[in-house]
Amino acid sequence: MADGSMRKMGEVPRRSTMSTPALADRTILLVDDDPANIQHVREGLASHGYRFREAQDGTEALRSIREVRPDLIIMDVEMPRLGGVEVCRIIKANGGEGGFGFIPVILVTARQAAGKIEGLELGADDYLVKPFDMLELSARVKSMLRLKALQDTLLEKNRELDLKNRELDRANKELDQKREELLALTRTDALTGLHNRRYFEERLTEEFIRSTRYRSPLSLVMLDIDHFKKLNDTYGHPFGDEVLRTVARTVRGKLREVDFVARYGGEEIIALLPETGPKEALGACERVREAIASLLLEHRAADGSSKEVRCSASLGVASVPAKSILAMAELLRSADNCLYEAKAAGRNCVRQYRDEPPA
Repeated sequence: MADGSMRKMGEVPRRSTMSTPALADRTILLVDDDPANIQHVREGLASHGYRFREAQDGTEALRSIREVRPDLIIMDVEMPRLGGVEVCRIIKANGGEGGFGFIPVILVTARQAAGKIEGLELGADDYLVKPFDMLELSARVKSMLRLKALQDTLLEKNRELDLKNRELDRANKELDQKREELLALTRTDALTGLHNRRYFEERLTEEFIRSTRYRSPLSLVMLDIDHFKKLNDTYGHPFGDEVLRTVARTVRGKLREVDFVARYGGEEIIALLPETGPKEALGACERVREAIASLLLEHRAADGSSKEVRCSASLGVASVPAKSILAMAELLRSADNCLYEAKAAGRNCVRQYRDEPPA
């Protein structure tokens, strides 16, 4: 009967010849230059429900592997053109996920130890010497197919794990981005886009400690928009907000990237100038003051009319190291006192704390 796959009516198959359901429909590639040997193996394994493909030599076997990935290869060692050992070497050399993948190979030969050692060293998973017992072949086939199934399951789990890891990495990056955005929001003044007072105080502490430790210059500038309440009362709070935003952009634009600018409260802006001594700080303050004084803002009334509005600012600046400034609070108070001096002097000017540097 064809392939030995039919049994007599009423015949009860022996339990030992029944295939494990999970292994049924697995594809086995039989490679031998002798059709009789292929037929013998097919008949011996037919009752297990396997599917078979055949190849007459190594070249045909490789072509078949490329077309349909078999779950197991049973291959003769001695064949014309390309022998079983060479084919096994090619299969194992291309066993990665981008190649053939893992395919177990059982080599079959009439030779004894020498060929067996060579085949196993080249990666054959099992080795049978002719003539072999069909029950032994059946047991080894089941063992190899179980190994293949486990490898396939492991590969699929690895793929799933890689996918989950990529999704987790993507989620972590998004979370980090959201965290950075949230952190920026907690440190930013919503109206002006400058840093807020709380974050400024954190940075002031850091910079003052660094300045004290390394005796490096540090300057602090306090700025107040002149007659800001009058601007609000005359032109309305929305226009006052626009004045604040414009002045903030101007201050930020006239200072260095390393300088730290924040809204301190109301119409007050404060700035930290690292590595900046009194002379350089005074020059920076004058540039800021002149830029604000040259601003020309346009106010549009409800009736459609417009009016050009100018504004100015008063600035106070103090620097360390200085003999009488030994604490962070003293630096703040010195700059604030200078700001009030500027206002008392008629506004739109800069006043600087003057102190002899410590010896």
